[in-house]
This record gives sequence, structure tokens and C-alpha cells, in this order.
Amino acid sequence: MIFKGVRDGAPYPDHQTTLKDWADIPPRPIRLADLITTKRELALDKLLAEDSTFYGDLFPHVVEFKGSLYLEDGLHRALRAALQQRNQIHARVLVLQ
Repeated sequence: MIFKGVRDGAPYPDHQTTLKDWADIPPRPIRLADLITTKRELALDKLLAEDSTFYGDLFPHVVEFKGSLYLEDGLHRALRAALQQRNQIHARVLVLQ
């Protein structure tokens, strides 16, 4: 299995973190097997696009909540890493209490 789990939606409260706030969080390595996705579906065109990060953050966004890591944004990047047989990605991690 690539991810620890797959959800349809986030179990944590809305954190209202802006893109600027995310950019201030330094990326760190995260194992794919430790991530729980918050989206059940992926647009294949985003996964295969060469410029998929052109307009967004280069690093996926992960929310740590109650000891679990939830992949909030960057599912296509994580899947691309898995297809390249990598077992981790660098992501920005927001810790919620």
C-alpha cells in the first residue's frame, strides 16, 4: 500500500492557513506510508502534467492532527513519487493541536 489510509475529507478543523503561511513552513521529509490522504480521487491530467507545480507550491501540504499526518494538498506529487519508486516526499507540515 502506498499510503497509510485514504479518506474523503479532513478530520481536523478548518485551519485557515494562507499560502503565505504555508510558504513560511520549511519542508521536511515524510514517508508516503505515514500519510493519510484527504482526497479519494485524482485528476489524471494533473498527475501527468509536466508543469503541475507551475502555479502552486513546490511542496505538498500536510496537516499533523492528533498524531496522524494528513495529505491536504499535493496528492498528485505524492503519487508521482510513488510511481518513481520513491518512498518519501518533502512536504510542509502544519501541526494542529
